[in-house]
Amino acid sequence: MSMNSVPSGERVHIGIFGRRNAGKSSLINAVTGQKLAVVSDIRGTTTDPVKKAMELLPLGPVVMIDTPGLDDEGELGNERVKKAREILRQTDLALLVIAADSIDDLKVERDLLDEVRSRKMPFLAVVNKGDLIEDVDEKMLENRVAETLGVDGGQVLTVSSESGSGIRELKETIAHLPVKTEERPLIRDLLDTGDLLVLVVPIDSAAPRGRLILPQQQVIRDALDAGAVPVVTRETELTLALSQLAVKPRMVITDSQVFDRVAKEVPEEIPLTSFSILMARYKGDLKTQVEGARAIENLKDGDTVLISEGCTHHRQCEDIGTVKMPAWIRKYTGKDINFAFTSGGEFPEDLTGYALVVHCGGCMLNSREMGFRIARGAASGVPITNYGVMIAYIHGILDRVTFPMLY
Repeated sequence: MSMNSVPSGERVHIGIFGRRNAGKSSLINAVTGQKLAVVSDIRGTTTDPVKKAMELLPLGPVVMIDTPGLDDEGELGNERVKKAREILRQTDLALLVIAADSIDDLKVERDLLDEVRSRKMPFLAVVNKGDLIEDVDEKMLENRVAETLGVDGGQVLTVSSESGSGIRELKETIAHLPVKTEERPLIRDLLDTGDLLVLVVPIDSAAPRGRLILPQQQVIRDALDAGAVPVVTRETELTLALSQLAVKPRMVITDSQVFDRVAKEVPEEIPLTSFSILMARYKGDLKTQVEGARAIENLKDGDTVLISEGCTHHRQCEDIGTVKMPAWIRKYTGKDINFAFTSGGEFPEDLTGYALVVHCGGCMLNSREMGFRIARGAASGVPITNYGVMIAYIHGILDRVTFPMLY
């Protein structure tokens, strides 16, 4: 997989925070060497978080997130500030941008840093527009900001987005911050060189034309990294494929939507799981989500189930989130259940109004954001599970497809 094709959820997320007109967008343009963000002298030009995937050497593939000003005002402004602070949920590294001519009152910045540090997140305070102050002593300026913020002097840098001064040093400093870039296996830790892996990929009206969905691509790549041999088939050819294999497969991995059919065709002695369950293991906490699926037994008439997806896409007539999952849950429980839906970056901080959360695999979310969502469920006392785990439970095969080695 090339650097440019690294999925967003696998990239280091760099959040750019600061007041309106602190120069956040200008800083992004200077760091990237491209005009990725709109720049204006008008305060509050950035009204929503803007993401850009790129390669930032020597750190590697990143997503840079330009956020609205932390000091925005009014009812709409308060919503923008809320959006900006929500970006902390998915931020691996925070850059706090401070205009050099506005360092006398840093209460807004201190408040944000308190939250950053509570999340044990690496950060850097960037004093921008250093060229606006004549005869500036950068070191003295940095020490003053560090003292006001209550941080070490080495956590403050002075730059000028306009002249480019300090930008190279900023990039080098970013690259050496202790960003958590843990290399996590998706499937390869369960495989040995030469293992045969059968992947079941339905091709229906909801399948993306001309390509495979991201979890399927990622499993194939991870299997190849393990030296395994992935064999891909549709569910309609699964029995034929199994009969033609010279050796027994190490494992069968299927799309969760055809779990019932595939489970009947794959012999019990062959381990079986799904792409969605592997994503639950990879991005989140599989045990918590298995426990969450069992909470379907406690649903009552009038309860509301939240179905949440980490991406936004065009809804198909047989969409799994808005059509199939509600139908499966209603049929299994026999209850009059209400459903609510969120997608993309939307996810309630307070889940107490819900009896259960059923989440997608989270392939477009990074582990920090997925961890936040699972933690929100725990804090609210609301069970959370994911599509594959729930489908397996409904079809009575959960124990089979979450075999001990997955934990």
